[in-house]
Amino acid sequence: MLLTFGLAAQDNGKTLNEKGEIIKKGWNYGPLPVVGYNSDLGFQYGACVDIFNYGDGSKYPNYDFKINFELSTYTKGSSIIRSYSYWNNIIPKGKLFVDFGYFIDKKFDFFGFNGYAAPYYKDIAANKCAVIEGANYQPFYITEPGMKESGFYALNRKQFRAVMSMQKQIGDINNLYYGIGLGFYNYDFQRLNIKKYDDQVTLYELYCESGIIREDEKSGGNVTQFKAGIVYDSKNYENDPTRGIYFEATFTAAPDFIDKHGYDHLTFTGVFHHYIPVVGDKLTFSYRIGAQNVIAGDIPFYAMMNTNLMFYKKIYTEAYGGSTTGRGINRNSVIGQGVAWLNAELRWRITNFKFINQNWCVALNPMFDAGMVTQTFRLEEQKEAMGKLQNMTSDIDYNLIYSDKAESLHTSAGCGLKLIMNKNFVVSAEFAKALNKLDGEGLKAYIGFNYIF
Repeated sequence: MLLTFGLAAQDNGKTLNEKGEIIKKGWNYGPLPVVGYNSDLGFQYGACVDIFNYGDGSKYPNYDFKINFELSTYTKGSSIIRSYSYWNNIIPKGKLFVDFGYFIDKKFDFFGFNGYAAPYYKDIAANKCAVIEGANYQPFYITEPGMKESGFYALNRKQFRAVMSMQKQIGDINNLYYGIGLGFYNYDFQRLNIKKYDDQVTLYELYCESGIIREDEKSGGNVTQFKAGIVYDSKNYENDPTRGIYFEATFTAAPDFIDKHGYDHLTFTGVFHHYIPVVGDKLTFSYRIGAQNVIAGDIPFYAMMNTNLMFYKKIYTEAYGGSTTGRGINRNSVIGQGVAWLNAELRWRITNFKFINQNWCVALNPMFDAGMVTQTFRLEEQKEAMGKLQNMTSDIDYNLIYSDKAESLHTSAGCGLKLIMNKNFVVSAEFAKALNKLDGEGLKAYIGFNYIF
């Protein structure tokens, strides 16, 4: 309700379509307070504005263009400065996507590489104990008695992102497009820089000391991307589809001509979305299957953590785990050169109503997510890492870096609630739990914007 009362919208008349919805024309804008919550990031507060232009209304609920600006922060130390826009009126039979963002994350989650090959010690993460039986942490002091949580699975990261992508219809073939894009990312990685964790070692430091993360990449770097791909899009609506297919196959070339450390690489990213009407537009079964692999070259660890799609709905485009991929699973905990994932939802539009001259819908979406590493990253170095640290950790009689477990599916389940305005603006609250305790414990909540696909 705080969001709806914050809405300011231009009234352009109340022409109704055959469904009894108000046809929006011209400008429609909403300056809103950002009030959200993410179990991994904390409470979110700030401000944003969504600006739509529907033209003459003939394409409603599709629009001519949309621009969004956001400035917000989370209580656990993350901040967002971002602007993105979709332009459907510039490229004939196509669209343009532009995104600029700067992200500060003072406690960025880092659980290691290759999924279950990286051990997860929940007692360290929750700091339920200062010492695990049989281990002496000196000189690596992992937790401190009396603290409420540990910084072992965290680091400090800043990211600048600039992305521009376009698609254009191929000849007279309906719904089939070619896509091209450019991207630039700057990453800044440092040890966790929060005073209360000064005396604790972090997993990131162990990865650096053992050489899994190399000297020339441990502080981050620059990634320039050139994208080319094919897009098939038959969705009936952009942000709240009830039927249709979306398929994207993208090759991303990233020549290392800025840092010149030899990290030239080529990746392939493919996603398939299917929206199947079960009961008209009231009930839709939706699923997304995705995969990304490095098919040539040498990728730095920080670039591997990004999903290289042409277009995306969520703010973060990180590795599997968390609010945008594996809800309920530890954020960014499934990292490898190749990752595959599945998201499935049953979207039930419970009721429709009109309020402040807008069309509203309340929807429920029970969900299931699954993902796993399909192409490992420096697994042999990971296996040997603790042996390289023995001169510094001779009293630690268990492995903090390699678990000797085979990779398998990381799964979670939950349910979400949506408040949708004009089939384009979606306020989202989702709750999910990992089905394996190695992926995290407890029910996680994510309150923000948009469906994840």
